[in-house]
Amino acid sequence: MIEFEVKDMTCGHCVDTITRVIKETAPAASVGIDLPAHLIRIDGVLNADTIERAIREVGYTPKRVS
Repeated sequence: MIEFEVKDMTCGHCVDTITRVIKETAPAASVGIDLPAHLIRIDGVLNADTIERAIREVGYTPKRVS
C-alpha cells in the first residue's frame, strides 16, 4: 500500500480529480480517500513516483507517508 497526504485536497471535486488521474495512470489500482484526514491510500501500484507525479500534474501537492 502507498499513502499520500494531500493537504490541498479539500472537497469532493478534488477527490474525483485525484481518483480519476490515479485510475488513468494505474487502472488496476484500488484507491481509498479519507478527505477529512487528507489521506490517499492506494493498493495495486508498484511505482509511487509515477502516481505522485500524476497527482502533481493535476495541481495537487502530495507528500508520501508510507
